[in-house]
Parts: sequence; C-alpha cells; structure tokens
Amino acid sequence: MENIEYRQLTAADFAAGALDGFVRTQQVHWCWRWRQGRLVLEEHPFVDDWKEEQRRLVERLGREAAGRGWAYGAFCQGELAGFALLDCRPRGSSGQYRELHMLHVSQPYRRFGIGSRLFCMACQGARQAGGEKLYLSAHSARETQAFYRRLGCVEAQEPQPDLVAEEPFDIQMEYVL
Repeated sequence: MENIEYRQLTAADFAAGALDGFVRTQQVHWCWRWRQGRLVLEEHPFVDDWKEEQRRLVERLGREAAGRGWAYGAFCQGELAGFALLDCRPRGSSGQYRELHMLHVSQPYRRFGIGSRLFCMACQGARQAGGEKLYLSAHSARETQAFYRRLGCVEAQEPQPDLVAEEPFDIQMEYVL
C-alpha cells in the first residue's frame, strides 16, 4: 500500500469520535490456550470487536499516551489506518520491560505491513525510554500470535500479574530490543 504517512500521534488524534471509522473487527476461529504447561491451538470461533464504551476508552488512553509522546500512527489519505500505544513506565523485576499497550490496524488496511512498521516504531520508543525488552499481552487468536511471532516475539520470561489478571486468555510475550 502506497502513501502511508507514519508519525507520532498527538492528543488531538484521539479526540472524541476519532476512532468512529476505525474497523477493529476480527473474525477469530482458532486460539492458543495454555494446557498442562504448553500452548495448544483450539477452536474458539467468535467475532472480536469494540463496544462503544471500549472505543471511547481507547480514545482516552490514546490521548493520555499521546500527551506523554508515546503513541504512533499510520494514516492513509488522512484516515487513521493503525496505531500503537507504548507505556514507557518500567516493568519487570529489574525495570527491563516497556509495554506495548495496544497495536491495532483497521481492517481495510491489514496485510500491508502497517502493523509491522508500527511495532518497529514502538520498539524504537521503548529503547529511547531505557527499555531492554518490549512486553505485550497479546490476543491468543492464531493470526495475532503468528504476527507477533513473525516479528520475533516469544513467551515472556516474567509474566506481569496485573496484565495476566486483566486478560487471562492473552499470551504474555516479550521482544528483545
């Protein structure tokens, strides 16, 4: 896909209603689950999407992240095609982690490398913020896991209890910066 503009986002990019045209929908058929200490692929068909209150929460989180300077976006003809939110507060036993809080690409723009480019931007920001590793609590869908594993992510050595509790089916991952 040509003419994609990548840039650091500002709070204005997450104004109320900014994500109204963003298509978060994901058809999920297979998910990875921990079974007896190993990951097993299981059939779990459902549609993953934001409800209205979740969309507004993401806008608020985006404003907060952008206000600190840790949000990145991809635009196609002025439309937000994808974004990544990076939380640069140290995590982990030695503060080694910086958290990739969110990375989403709108459905019409998937499979064009936008997510990979946003991931690289988040990694650069995490390095600048003193991180040694990027931490992510990633959706367990087969496609989502394949995406992160292609980029070099592996299971986290130190799963973060609060993130595990928040999304118990997510796979806790890390990426060495």
